[in-house]
Amino acid sequence: MKSSPFDLLALLILLSSLSLAQRPEPQQRPHDGGTSEVLISILIPSLPNAPFSAIVNTESIRQLGDGTTITLKNRRAIARDNAGRIFQERRLLVPDDGKHESIVTQIEISDPVAQELYICVPREGVCQVEPFSAPAFAPPPTSASVPRRPGSPDLEYLGEQSIGGLATLGIRETAVIEAGAIGNSSPIEIKREYWYSPQIGINLISKLQDPRIGTQNFEVTDIALGEPEAKLFKLSSHVKLIDLRRPARTPSPPATISPN
Repeated sequence: MKSSPFDLLALLILLSSLSLAQRPEPQQRPHDGGTSEVLISILIPSLPNAPFSAIVNTESIRQLGDGTTITLKNRRAIARDNAGRIFQERRLLVPDDGKHESIVTQIEISDPVAQELYICVPREGVCQVEPFSAPAFAPPPTSASVPRRPGSPDLEYLGEQSIGGLATLGIRETAVIEAGAIGNSSPIEIKREYWYSPQIGINLISKLQDPRIGTQNFEVTDIALGEPEAKLFKLSSHVKLIDLRRPARTPSPPATISPN
């Protein structure tokens, strides 16, 4: 993902606060590298007239070369209002042991009407706003009669089931990376299973099995149909706003022609 100026600003602020709170011992070697366990999971399109609020449950399972399994989880709130505006929390993935807090790292509010995207870091009290254009939404194929494009994954239709009171359609995609394509000594099989709700336009269950990254499971629960709280889409009056939108061009004055 391409870093924005805001991402760099937030990182510098966070590193500065940590260094002031915990000064390193003399001659301590700085750390090299590191990762932040955050997954972008369920895709929520900007659909009007389909409001709801819900919780996305995320589970990441990775198996190391020595057989050790690492399992991380989080729960985050999502919502979409009648105009198609989307509210999303982003939280850290943490062990499911009750000892680690899955803090909110970011809040995103996308507004397809005003064409604005707000990205906020609650711990820093800072938000950035940038231009936003809602991507075109194409629902997944729901019939085996849809022709398969060359190079696309194989599709298996799993039927229908009710999830959280909503009707869903199940699809399993299977793709194969042939041996040698990315330096792999043998073929790599990638499977993705999802159960799609036509009523609200999102996958209520999504499961990804990819040997390169492990298993990722996403499930939408606590679904409440109807208009969510309006305050979810409003910024606090105390946040510092960084405006990354291009300033409107000032029209040039019309040229004047002097009479001969």
